[in-house]
Amino acid sequence: MADPLLRGESTPSRLRWGIALSALVGVLAAVLVWQGNPGNMGICGACFLRDLAGALGAQGSKAAIFRPEIAGLVLGPFAWVMVRGRFEARSGSHAASRFVLGIWMGVGALVFLGCPFRLLQRLGGGDGTALAGAAGLLAGVGLGTIFEKRGYSVGKTAPAPAAVGLLGPGLVLGLLALFLAEKLPRGAGEGVPHAPWALALALSLVAGAALSATGFCAISACRQVFRPGKGMLFAALALVAAYAAASAATGKFKPGFEGQPVAHGDFVASFFALALVGLAGVFAGGCPVRQMVMAGEGNGDALVTAAGIAVGGAVAHNMGLVSTAEGATPAGRWALGVGLAFVLVYAAAVTRAPARPAAE
Repeated sequence: MADPLLRGESTPSRLRWGIALSALVGVLAAVLVWQGNPGNMGICGACFLRDLAGALGAQGSKAAIFRPEIAGLVLGPFAWVMVRGRFEARSGSHAASRFVLGIWMGVGALVFLGCPFRLLQRLGGGDGTALAGAAGLLAGVGLGTIFEKRGYSVGKTAPAPAAVGLLGPGLVLGLLALFLAEKLPRGAGEGVPHAPWALALALSLVAGAALSATGFCAISACRQVFRPGKGMLFAALALVAAYAAASAATGKFKPGFEGQPVAHGDFVASFFALALVGLAGVFAGGCPVRQMVMAGEGNGDALVTAAGIAVGGAVAHNMGLVSTAEGATPAGRWALGVGLAFVLVYAAAVTRAPARPAAE
């Protein structure tokens, strides 16, 4: 089993390494933007899984491209745990629930225009419109922790046959092979911004390994606002600061509220969109990027959640839920209301209040 630097009883030395590696991920994300990825989208789990759904024909927008970063975010962690002899296949915990919660994470992220990991990059890039999303994410995660205190649990994964844990890396290797054989869209000539594929793969492999080593998760970082222990929260702040510094060094830092790349100023929609992502992320056990990393580490349930996020991205595009530069669409606003109601009702239905001590 992996021993992440930012989880459990980390020593001060391990904590410093975890924060440093998180800052490195911020720099790598900024380099990917500098080299051609969309603005403040060096790494975005929900966006890249949406693009994959398009590449496979599940949605018809121009966001139809296999991004090698997906391979890096899965295969980097796989290589990390294998080299350390820590690979362990795990599965068997509320897979159907994780899939549906993943769908709602995908929908919410595309109303906001980014997953929580992209939120950190938007903040680091100076995007003032992301502040409403940050407030919503904190509200959603905070509400989710209340359910957890009342007994909500997505269940514990259990050891599984190695073949189960290899499904995620194997699937991604197959997709990468199809990409290299030019059977999947590369975005060239189609107006889809992207970094050079070899560079994107190399940098995302390093980022994926670093994210596995640290155990970083944007949802878990938000949890620490409401709980003891602030290591992952400090790591998130380091990632934002490093991204900002690298963005400034590459001429991509753009502070303000107007004209931000792949963003909108619909603050109410942004708040509720990331509130939905935060709630679903708590209930599913991690943000979109963390789900991809765990799939690479051998977690079959995380692979199911990632598949749900991809389906959510396809649904959002096919049903007109994705926001534009002017803000959320009417259908997108309705989807947020339905999604929040659905997730809250589901959580209430499966929450088990802690047992009270028997009266003497």
